[in-house]
Amino acid sequence: MEVSSAFWTGKRVFLTGHTGFKGSWLSLWLQQLGADVTGYALAPSTSPNLFELAQVGESMVSHIADIGDSSKLASALQNARPEIVFHLAAQPLVRESYRNPLGTFSTNVMGTANVLEAMRESTSIRVAVMVTTDKVYRNNEWSWPYREDDALGGHDPYSASKAASEVVITSYRDAFLAAHGIAVASARAGNVIGGGDWSEDRLIPDAVRAWSAKQTLSVRRPDAIRPWQHVLEPLSAYLCLAERLWNEPKLAGAYNFGPQTHEAATVREVIAHARAAYGAGEVVWGDGTEGPHEASWLALEISKARKLLSVEPRWNLAQAVSRTLHWYRRQSEGEAARRLCEDDLAAYTAA
Repeated sequence: MEVSSAFWTGKRVFLTGHTGFKGSWLSLWLQQLGADVTGYALAPSTSPNLFELAQVGESMVSHIADIGDSSKLASALQNARPEIVFHLAAQPLVRESYRNPLGTFSTNVMGTANVLEAMRESTSIRVAVMVTTDKVYRNNEWSWPYREDDALGGHDPYSASKAASEVVITSYRDAFLAAHGIAVASARAGNVIGGGDWSEDRLIPDAVRAWSAKQTLSVRRPDAIRPWQHVLEPLSAYLCLAERLWNEPKLAGAYNFGPQTHEAATVREVIAHARAAYGAGEVVWGDGTEGPHEASWLALEISKARKLLSVEPRWNLAQAVSRTLHWYRRQSEGEAARRLCEDDLAAYTAA
């Protein structure tokens, strides 16, 4: 399935988390498609950040506010009169959730509930895509990928908060929003990489920071396996999902979006690709025991998305890592962040 500019032109879209890494990329894509975008999020949490470098807010309505402020959120959503909602705002980091568990639960669970509650009062919304994570599943460290009907759970506060938000989403869909004519889906995406992410405790941003400063990258868990994918893969899937829900609300539900199962890879493999693309970089490997608990093996079963939505990954791991590292390299050499994003969008849509 291809993202349709004819569908998105003129659509009123409300996007939470538009100042974040994924939210900035999605805002740029929606603007390129001709959508009328309103964003709602906190100010960017890093410096530098893609939202400011790519001047994302200049072609949209941008509200800098907290989804924890339910009245302000409801007012912004009602004034925007959106037809489609994308909910991306979150506390997205596992290690930060150990440092601030209550803040993580507040943002990821009650923030999501606030968005859903605001939607109850809308007469314009037809579709909502609520973005969670691949980490919503109770991780049993088994050797097969997780399906949408596997048990939810979470050892760390981030995973647990996202699993809890899935329960809240299902409740609002079944108790209120389906009868209100709003098709609600949750999107569980794998580990995302791409140019413009400067978050702490993420593999590629940590590598870029270390190597650009001619320092050695320290890798805590080199043998951890994750479903890595370029940021444009899940964003394309979110857009396609919203399009299908517009005409087929019966498709509402949970969806996994990630690479093919055999493309799930170790941290060590990702770093090997990154070093090849970057052209240099020293690494010291940990033994997997440093820091708080994190799952060692995670992969997603994506056959539901392939069958019902015709969503297929386009870039394999080597391509995803190469595009990402080249983005950072070119940006550090003075190329404009927005132009680099547009180049990647053009390459992805042509793939």
